[in-house]
Amino acid sequence: MRILVLAWLLWPGLCGAAPAPRPAVYVPLWSPQAQFAGYYMAQSKGFYKERGLDVSILRGGPDMPAEAWLAAGKAEFGTLWLSEAIRARARGLRLVNLAQTSQYSALVLVARKSSGIRKPADIGGKTVGLWEDFQVLPKAFLRKYGIAVREVRQSHSINLFLRGGVDLASAMLYNEYHTLIDSGLDPEEMQVFRFDEYGLNAPEDGIYALEAAFAKDPARACGFAQATLEGWRYAFAHPDEALDEVLRRMEAAHIPASRAHQRWMLDRIRELSEERASGTFTGQLKRQDYDRVARMLRDGGQISAAPAYDSFVARCARPHGQ
Repeated sequence: MRILVLAWLLWPGLCGAAPAPRPAVYVPLWSPQAQFAGYYMAQSKGFYKERGLDVSILRGGPDMPAEAWLAAGKAEFGTLWLSEAIRARARGLRLVNLAQTSQYSALVLVARKSSGIRKPADIGGKTVGLWEDFQVLPKAFLRKYGIAVREVRQSHSINLFLRGGVDLASAMLYNEYHTLIDSGLDPEEMQVFRFDEYGLNAPEDGIYALEAAFAKDPARACGFAQATLEGWRYAFAHPDEALDEVLRRMEAAHIPASRAHQRWMLDRIRELSEERASGTFTGQLKRQDYDRVARMLRDGGQISAAPAYDSFVARCARPHGQ
């Protein structure tokens, strides 16, 4: 009995204690909101720590873009749009895609039907609000249909459209479009041009790291991506708990929050993240989507050449068989 008790007391030392989670820093695209609920749940539910990572989540935004944080070595992982990541790679920043949480573009152009805009041909000669950093997709749409418009730089607010300052406005389905509804516009009053319905799908949010960091420790990078995908699956399966976590983080960041708006955002993010045919959440960047976005960038003069898919997408993020 004494031998058994001694063995029990010595067992942790004989086996070795589990290594402490290693610090890692992640930077999102924006301030806390439901667009990043999967990361919050991966952190709060311990999915990162299960993979040996003690993750700190920074506050993103235009004054701290993920690309800059990654380039400076101040963050190890970050969320970027696919189009932005390809452009950064073409400029020499060796980014690799670890996972693709978005499968369909959330960026749309919105018009009032009362303006007579119902189809692409009706847009010719109209005034269109475009965000400075997110013009690749709307310009590819205009180029595809040979449409000439008057471009107006759009701020983060949708007020210019509400006041009649532009005929069409840029909007995200999970954000500004809902703001228009909250402002009193009925969905039936609006004509929404979803680019994926015109053969121009450009998935947006993906998880990125520097190629050198991935090469140094692929298991660590893939572990972060896998834990994040697990966090998203948990958020989608437990939306009320996820919203509680989102609102808690927004409050801590002193950001005004509406549970109804954040619920809309989480619901739309789920729709944009799951494959429509199967309803599954794969988190993978498909080759055909990558090729399409790279072609848009080349046709628009944004890049002269795109990196090969196999060098851009980390192996842990590729569909089976690729």
